Amino acid sequence: MKKIAIIGDRFMLPDVFRDKIVEASGDGHDIRTLELPWPDVPMEHGYAVEGMDGLKEYLGKADDIIEFIGDAEILVTQLAPLSRGMLTALPGLKLVAVSRGGPVNIDMAAARDAGISVVNTPGRNASAVAEFTLGAILAETRLIRTGHEALRKGEWRGDLYRADRTGRELSELTVGVIGYGNIGTKVVRLLRAFGTKVLVHDPYVQLSADDLNAGVEQVSLDRLLSRSDVVTLHPRVTEETRNMMNAETFAKMKPGAIFVNTARGPLCDYDALYENLVSGHLSAAMLETFSVEPVPEDWPLLQLQNVTLTPHIAGASVRTVTFAAEMAAEEVRRYIAGLPPVNPC
Repeated sequence: MKKIAIIGDRFMLPDVFRDKIVEASGDGHDIRTLELPWPDVPMEHGYAVEGMDGLKEYLGKADDIIEFIGDAEILVTQLAPLSRGMLTALPGLKLVAVSRGGPVNIDMAAARDAGISVVNTPGRNASAVAEFTLGAILAETRLIRTGHEALRKGEWRGDLYRADRTGRELSELTVGVIGYGNIGTKVVRLLRAFGTKVLVHDPYVQLSADDLNAGVEQVSLDRLLSRSDVVTLHPRVTEETRNMMNAETFAKMKPGAIFVNTARGPLCDYDALYENLVSGHLSAAMLETFSVEPVPEDWPLLQLQNVTLTPHIAGASVRTVTFAAEMAAEEVRRYIAGLPPVNPC
């Protein structure tokens, strides 16, 4: 019998974790659950809390988390933080399963020093974000947002049927996809179904044979920016990619192009984006993630009429919940059975 602590939230529900673990490993284990109030309560995004150096996107006070985990050997969570100091207080912990693409809420160096295995669930929401990205692109290219905003104000924009004002079809556009990982590859596949010309920039991954045969091109960043009618971001945040979309790179984009960010806020210099939208160099943007979340009420981009904004919900779907829980439960099963993990961190 293993002692398993589950710290879920109001998206990754504790009971779903529990049910999937029982399905995978049986009900003979000591399982306890805790529900954090996210997303109704914002998570901690940065590095501002003393003693939590290097941790990002977490929720929960250290003392409360330590007390709940107690003598558990296995922790399954999405948002609970684990700092070096916390791990020192949890000598019985041997496995941490984090139901997200990267364990940013865990001090990985401390976990390795303590001999704790950490696993994650890469691609858990890739399908959800890819679908959302297509919706974001269509909202801009087919003027869905423009028509919606006008009609809510009682304005019938029949002029959007004019040839000089109407939208364009994906079948006639070139879309540049930056980042060819779990999400980017799915975005490419969906775009291909529309007959879109797709350009990809990712210096670390080669295109699949299927995409190559379908006419997808792998190009330099400069070439992608200058040729794309729509640019959509999908890389991870690293020192190399932080603020990769800035005044210089926005200036290289095709005049009148559309910018989409459903990845992460730190990838983009939003002041530079604002200037390019106000000047008309870019025709529109769709933003799902931000450098500060929630965004300030007086944030300038909230005032622009050519921007669609959503509150970081691209990865949220019912299937994401069950899929991530299934992946975490499989890692727990393998640990109990003495098998190597599928997704070690």
